[in-house]
Amino acid sequence: MKASHGTPSWLGAVNDRVGLSALLDHGPLTRNRICELVGVSKPTASMMMTRLIAAGVVEERGQVAGNPGRSATLYAARTDRPLAVAIAIEADELRACVVDAAGSERPMVRIVFPRDAAERDAVREVAAAIRDASAAAGTDPSVVHTVCIGTAGYVDPHDDGTLFSETLPGWPITGLRRTLETELGVAVYIENDVNLAAIAERESGAGEGRDVFALLWLGNGVGASFDVAGDLHRGSFGGAGEIGFLPLSAAAQALDEHAVTSQDLAGALAVRRIAVAHGLAADDHRAMLEAIAASPERAAIFEDLGERVAHLSLPLLATLDPGRLVLAGPTAIVGGRPLAEAVERGIRRISRWYPEVVATHLDHDPVLHGARAFLTAKVRDELLGTVARLSLS
Repeated sequence: MKASHGTPSWLGAVNDRVGLSALLDHGPLTRNRICELVGVSKPTASMMMTRLIAAGVVEERGQVAGNPGRSATLYAARTDRPLAVAIAIEADELRACVVDAAGSERPMVRIVFPRDAAERDAVREVAAAIRDASAAAGTDPSVVHTVCIGTAGYVDPHDDGTLFSETLPGWPITGLRRTLETELGVAVYIENDVNLAAIAERESGAGEGRDVFALLWLGNGVGASFDVAGDLHRGSFGGAGEIGFLPLSAAAQALDEHAVTSQDLAGALAVRRIAVAHGLAADDHRAMLEAIAASPERAAIFEDLGERVAHLSLPLLATLDPGRLVLAGPTAIVGGRPLAEAVERGIRRISRWYPEVVATHLDHDPVLHGARAFLTAKVRDELLGTVARLSLS
């Protein structure tokens, strides 16, 4: 079999990929603009667009005024297929949206779950997410090829893929991914919510432009994620960053007699204890954060919490030694810069490390944002791969 390198078909495939990438990145373009961005001649650009239109991945999208008396055709990437659905799931609800190869903004839908775990069903819930997200976006659910589910906990990538999560009652403990793929006919990725938040920070948040950063999630639980040059370190069993289970040092435990693990020290129950000590009360973590945000004791509360977070950050700093530590999650969103500054002061006071500590730049649904970014890359690769195969055939 002859190699395709350097042949006209191979060069055409390369040009077609680059041309389609330009349309995905920049939106509708004229032939002249394609020539400028891709670096090809006008005849080559015309042939590229003809092939891509024939492949069904590009369409003519009207015309724009060009030279006097002439109009130029606009070419646009078709983003109606293939599609994916991003899902962020919690104990009481999921949020979902359709994702295309261009990363276009699509409506988000919310599905609330029954409180009775016996009424929960993984296949039914994911199928509903695909159906409802597609309806909201006005797209065809049958062209959804891939789903990414962001959840607290993780799935062991080995053997039957044991699910380690306390927020998915009624879902199968083993074989979850295989079950969903078999029943729904789509590729399924089950990602840790904190890892997806790190992807979101890398794309357009506090991790953008950084070679290495660690993300510390502060919410109902405590977790971490490690981003090295754009790659997430998930670990051999998928559980890298599950620091909520770590036992505390003697110095950290001295801050709270009720705390044994990292989660005990800075999770939702710990935040509630700190807030109660400052005279606040609320029914749940979300309401407590709202009360803290409106309280004159806000600065003092986050100063206390910052000392705790500094202690539980030390294993991350000793392992990765990042230049930047990003605080994310509901507690960090409310804490903002004052909490980040308190954590940075605490770290410098109790250790030899001195990372820059910053609060998340994403204050709305970072897990869904990360799942969208993850899937945009997957769908884009699938679309570009299809183009390459057609060009070489």
